[in-house]
Amino acid sequence: MFPEYDVIVVGAGHAGCEAAVAAANMGARVMLATMNMNTIAQMSCNPAMGGVAKGQIVREIDALGGYSGIVTDHTAVQFRMLNKSKGPAMWSPRAQSDRMLFAGKWREMLEAHENIDFWQEMVTGIVVKGERVVGVRTGIGLEIPGKAVVLTNGTFLNGLIHIGEKQFGGGRAGERASTGITEQLRELGFEAGRMKTGTPPRIDGRSLDYSKMEVQLGDENPVGFSYTDTPTLTKQLPCHITYTSKEVHETLKTGFDRSPMFNGRIRGLGPRYCPSIEDKIDRFADRDRHQLFVEPEGWSTCEIYVNGFSSSLPEDVQYSALRKVPGFENMKMFRPGYAIEYDFFQPTQLRASLETRLVKNLFFAGQINGTTGYEEAGSQGLMAGINAYLAVKDEEPFVLKRSDAYIGVLIDDLINKGTEEPYRMFTSRAEYRILLRQDNADLRLTPLAAKIGMNHLEERMERVTHKQEATAAIEKLLSNYSIVPELINPYLESIGSSPLKQSVKLNTVLLRPNVSLVDICANVPAFAQELEQYDSESRELAEINMKYEGYIRREQEMVDKMNRLESVRLYENIDYHTLSSLSKEARTKLTQLKPRTIGQASRISGVSPSDISVLLVHMGR
Repeated sequence: MFPEYDVIVVGAGHAGCEAAVAAANMGARVMLATMNMNTIAQMSCNPAMGGVAKGQIVREIDALGGYSGIVTDHTAVQFRMLNKSKGPAMWSPRAQSDRMLFAGKWREMLEAHENIDFWQEMVTGIVVKGERVVGVRTGIGLEIPGKAVVLTNGTFLNGLIHIGEKQFGGGRAGERASTGITEQLRELGFEAGRMKTGTPPRIDGRSLDYSKMEVQLGDENPVGFSYTDTPTLTKQLPCHITYTSKEVHETLKTGFDRSPMFNGRIRGLGPRYCPSIEDKIDRFADRDRHQLFVEPEGWSTCEIYVNGFSSSLPEDVQYSALRKVPGFENMKMFRPGYAIEYDFFQPTQLRASLETRLVKNLFFAGQINGTTGYEEAGSQGLMAGINAYLAVKDEEPFVLKRSDAYIGVLIDDLINKGTEEPYRMFTSRAEYRILLRQDNADLRLTPLAAKIGMNHLEERMERVTHKQEATAAIEKLLSNYSIVPELINPYLESIGSSPLKQSVKLNTVLLRPNVSLVDICANVPAFAQELEQYDSESRELAEINMKYEGYIRREQEMVDKMNRLESVRLYENIDYHTLSSLSKEARTKLTQLKPRTIGQASRISGVSPSDISVLLVHMGR
């Protein structure tokens, strides 16, 4: 009934969708299996992509040939660049999307790909011969043969939904849980655990009084995520901000005795950085109020997402408390918030390619690895899809270093340190964040993707070359353009900067604090005219490169030092227990995780600098 597929992807959430298109764009014949074709790429939680560090990941997915940025740009209702008041390493794009258009666009792009087939049914297990996966088994007993399998099951593995004292099986509101896979993987020797996440109530926007809230508008000149020619957002929907109060908190506390979080029914660990409203009240008892973001679900719906009010309290308590929030006095609820518990597998059981150590050509991506967030899931799916096909072709895996991308940081953290709570990306996790900016993801990653055989990146590579050339030309122009004091001094004095005493090159003026390239152009018309031939993206990159040249150079030197350790390969068959100079913990961890390089070994929890010195001596260094 089925041909043998190169890659079978199980699950069509954000990880599954990116895995399918990544493998297909590498040339693989792909089967995408999902329990429900109508919920492909569903935004299960908030209708937004990006944010701090997450926006950088979406840009990286796009630079590597993924589709998340393209889909977001086509379906956005609002776009904002966060942290513009800080340095460029912190700038993070974020977009609100139309939930239904987002899922529809993803399905349209998947169905347009001739290398992707679909099957709608629950996958209950994998088919293993020897130590290699050779397909999947479905609920009605069909076997779909495949050379590699990517599991992207999200919150569906033995999912259990909690609302107050009620609990019922489900992977998402209105959808059943997935069974069978966890049990089989445990029999094969995998270590599984339980995690918890949650979602807030959905509200009828027609019943809210927005005059009592703060309005939050999008950027005046939104730029979008993708480096390709996606539509420019010409009109935007506003978001709003309101706050809880002592009265809201007291009302919520009346349901704490029925909360599954506090009475022990929920065993899984929840995300520390995105806690439920009852968890916030309990942990931050000194806070009189918490911020709530009132986010529209799309252009043609009145449904509202109350970001910041995730809850598993009884529905009557959620309802009563929300009606005490300013603007929500006459609120009507579409459905209550809930918590969901689900199975995950410690990611230390994976190689850097996201292939499992126990079963060859079996890959995990997304929340099955203990992460949280669309962006983290999508990036893992992309990497797993690429590496699944490379494994089928018996080629070297595609692995991003920590200095290459936030995606490299994410996967390196997961496979070396594991996680005891839902893992979320932050800029603080990346030690090279000046290099890993959202504006240069295409320069960093598109050449790498093209090199491994992504067969749809010809036009993107032309853009990268053009951007590199334009940026270099702008930097050269700034370094060679002389400016006389009388032309620029009025501007410098207006911003409190020392006036020039003699003519200087423009790049020295640009290096001053509070001086921007836009302001220079406004005050030096002749220079502005010469700069008009270059696009705004290249201008911004040239300005960042010149202003932060010293910091960039220093960070690159750190990368070069670390890369020396990354170049020292460790043999897989090293018997660490024979190296008596290693600490006992290091011997155990190194045997379990089998790092590929000295650099990877240095990042394993429990491996000390002295242990690394022992390994270097052992390797003849």
